[in-house]
Amino acid sequence: MTGFRRGVRLGIDVGRARIGVARCDPDGLLATPLETVARGEGSIGRIIELATEYDASELLVGLPLNMRGEDTASTTDAREFAEGLATASGRPVRLVDERLSTVSAHAALRDSGRSQRSSRSIVDQVAAVVLLQQALDVEKSTGRPAGSPVPPAQEPA
Repeated sequence: MTGFRRGVRLGIDVGRARIGVARCDPDGLLATPLETVARGEGSIGRIIELATEYDASELLVGLPLNMRGEDTASTTDAREFAEGLATASGRPVRLVDERLSTVSAHAALRDSGRSQRSSRSIVDQVAAVVLLQQALDVEKSTGRPAGSPVPPAQEPA
Protein backbone atom coordinates (compact mmCIF):
# COMPACT_ATOMS: atom_id res chain seq x y z
CA MET A 1 0.00 0.00 0.00
CA THR A 2 1.47 3.33 -1.08
CA GLY A 3 -0.66 5.59 1.12
CA PHE A 4 -2.72 8.64 0.40
CA ARG A 5 -1.39 11.36 -1.92
CA ARG A 6 -1.78 14.86 -0.45
CA GLY A 7 -3.25 17.68 -2.49
CA VAL A 8 -6.46 19.49 -3.30
CA ARG A 9 -8.57 17.69 -5.87
CA LEU A 10 -11.61 18.84 -7.80
CA GLY A 11 -14.53 16.49 -8.40
CA ILE A 12 -16.43 17.21 -11.61
CA ASP A 13 -19.93 15.91 -12.40
CA VAL A 14 -20.50 16.53 -16.13
CA GLY A 15 -24.09 16.98 -17.27
CA ARG A 16 -25.63 18.13 -20.53
CA ALA A 17 -26.72 21.53 -19.11
CA ARG A 18 -24.65 21.97 -15.95
CA ILE A 19 -21.37 20.78 -14.45
CA GLY A 20 -21.10 20.34 -10.70
CA VAL A 21 -17.72 21.07 -9.15
CA ALA A 22 -16.55 20.11 -5.66
CA ARG A 23 -13.18 20.35 -3.94
CA CYS A 24 -11.41 18.69 -1.06
CA ASP A 25 -8.88 19.94 1.45
CA PRO A 26 -5.17 19.09 0.91
CA ASP A 27 -5.45 16.14 3.32
CA GLY A 28 -8.42 14.69 1.42
CA LEU A 29 -10.58 14.55 4.52
CA LEU A 30 -13.71 16.23 3.24
CA ALA A 31 -15.23 17.04 -0.15
CA THR A 32 -17.30 20.24 -0.25
CA PRO A 33 -19.47 21.85 -2.95
CA LEU A 34 -17.76 24.58 -4.94
CA GLU A 35 -19.73 25.75 -7.96
CA THR A 36 -22.20 24.84 -10.69
CA VAL A 37 -20.79 25.74 -14.09
CA ALA A 38 -23.13 26.23 -17.05
CA ARG A 39 -22.23 23.75 -19.80
CA GLY A 40 -20.98 25.51 -22.90
CA GLU A 41 -17.95 26.91 -24.67
CA GLY A 42 -16.48 28.48 -21.53
CA SER A 43 -17.02 25.58 -19.14
CA ILE A 44 -13.55 23.99 -19.47
CA GLY A 45 -11.98 27.43 -19.05
CA ARG A 46 -13.98 28.07 -15.87
CA ILE A 47 -12.96 24.71 -14.39
CA ILE A 48 -9.30 25.48 -15.19
CA GLU A 49 -9.73 28.84 -13.38
CA LEU A 50 -11.09 27.00 -10.33
CA ALA A 51 -8.25 24.45 -10.50
CA THR A 52 -5.73 27.30 -10.57
CA GLU A 53 -7.47 29.26 -7.80
CA TYR A 54 -7.49 26.24 -5.47
CA ASP A 55 -4.12 24.88 -6.69
CA ALA A 56 -5.71 21.51 -7.52
CA SER A 57 -3.22 18.70 -7.99
CA GLU A 58 -5.76 16.51 -9.82
CA LEU A 59 -9.16 16.69 -11.50
CA LEU A 60 -11.58 13.78 -11.04
CA VAL A 61 -14.32 13.55 -13.65
CA GLY A 62 -17.31 11.32 -12.99
CA LEU A 63 -17.82 8.49 -15.47
CA PRO A 64 -21.55 7.68 -15.67
CA LEU A 65 -21.59 3.99 -16.59
CA ASN A 66 -24.93 2.20 -16.57
CA MET A 67 -25.68 -0.23 -13.74
CA ARG A 68 -24.13 -3.10 -15.74
CA GLY A 69 -20.90 -1.09 -16.06
CA GLU A 70 -21.46 -0.33 -19.75
CA ASP A 71 -20.97 2.92 -21.64
CA THR A 72 -23.90 5.18 -22.52
CA ALA A 73 -24.15 8.45 -24.48
CA SER A 74 -23.43 10.26 -21.20
CA THR A 75 -20.30 8.13 -20.69
CA THR A 76 -18.97 9.12 -24.13
CA ASP A 77 -19.73 12.78 -23.35
CA ALA A 78 -17.88 12.59 -20.00
CA ARG A 79 -14.86 10.89 -21.62
CA GLU A 80 -14.67 13.58 -24.33
CA PHE A 81 -15.02 16.34 -21.72
CA ALA A 82 -12.27 14.76 -19.57
CA GLU A 83 -9.92 14.51 -22.57
CA GLY A 84 -10.54 18.17 -23.42
CA LEU A 85 -9.93 19.12 -19.79
CA ALA A 86 -6.69 17.10 -19.65
CA THR A 87 -5.44 18.73 -22.86
CA ALA A 88 -6.40 22.29 -21.91
CA SER A 89 -5.46 22.20 -18.22
CA GLY A 90 -2.14 20.36 -18.31
CA ARG A 91 -3.17 18.81 -14.96
CA PRO A 92 -3.70 15.12 -14.22
CA VAL A 93 -7.29 14.08 -14.92
CA ARG A 94 -8.85 10.78 -13.83
CA LEU A 95 -12.19 9.24 -14.74
CA VAL A 96 -13.96 7.75 -11.71
CA ASP A 97 -17.06 5.55 -11.64
CA GLU A 98 -19.96 7.69 -10.46
CA ARG A 99 -22.88 5.37 -11.11
CA LEU A 100 -24.84 6.39 -8.04
CA SER A 101 -23.57 9.91 -7.32
CA THR A 102 -26.58 11.79 -8.75
CA VAL A 103 -29.01 9.33 -7.15
CA SER A 104 -27.18 9.73 -3.82
CA ALA A 105 -27.19 13.51 -4.21
CA HIS A 106 -30.96 13.63 -4.82
CA ALA A 107 -31.54 11.32 -1.83
CA ALA A 108 -29.36 13.46 0.45
CA LEU A 109 -31.14 16.64 -0.60
CA ARG A 110 -34.54 15.00 -0.19
CA ASP A 111 -33.54 13.75 3.27
CA SER A 112 -32.57 17.33 4.18
CA GLY A 113 -36.11 18.47 3.33
CA ARG A 114 -35.42 20.09 -0.04
CA SER A 115 -37.78 19.55 -2.97
CA GLN A 116 -36.39 18.39 -6.30
CA ARG A 117 -37.21 21.81 -7.78
CA SER A 118 -35.40 23.75 -5.02
CA SER A 119 -32.44 21.37 -5.31
CA ARG A 120 -31.90 21.76 -9.05
CA SER A 121 -29.33 24.54 -8.68
CA ILE A 122 -27.12 22.56 -6.28
CA VAL A 123 -27.73 18.89 -7.08
CA ASP A 124 -24.82 18.91 -9.56
CA GLN A 125 -22.46 20.22 -6.87
CA VAL A 126 -23.70 17.61 -4.41
CA ALA A 127 -23.20 14.87 -7.02
CA ALA A 128 -19.63 16.16 -7.50
CA VAL A 129 -19.13 16.01 -3.71
CA VAL A 130 -20.37 12.40 -3.65
CA LEU A 131 -18.09 11.25 -6.49
CA LEU A 132 -15.07 13.08 -5.04
CA GLN A 133 -15.65 11.73 -1.51
CA GLN A 134 -16.03 8.19 -2.88
CA ALA A 135 -12.76 8.56 -4.81
CA LEU A 136 -10.94 9.88 -1.72
CA ASP A 137 -12.30 7.02 0.38
CA VAL A 138 -11.22 4.43 -2.23
CA GLU A 139 -7.69 5.85 -2.28
CA LYS A 140 -7.49 5.89 1.52
CA SER A 141 -8.68 2.29 1.82
CA THR A 142 -6.64 0.81 -1.06
CA GLY A 143 -3.62 3.11 -1.26
CA ARG A 144 -4.27 3.50 -5.00
CA PRO A 145 -5.90 6.43 -6.82
CA ALA A 146 -9.51 5.80 -7.85
CA GLY A 147 -10.43 5.53 -11.50
CA SER A 148 -8.18 5.67 -14.53
CA PRO A 149 -5.92 8.41 -15.89
CA VAL A 150 -7.03 10.37 -18.95
CA PRO A 151 -4.31 11.08 -21.49
CA PRO A 152 -4.46 14.51 -23.13
CA ALA A 153 -5.94 14.40 -26.64
CA GLN A 154 -3.31 14.08 -29.36
CA GLU A 155 -2.95 16.97 -31.79
CA PRO A 156 -3.75 15.89 -35.37
CA ALA A 157 -0.59 15.52 -37.48
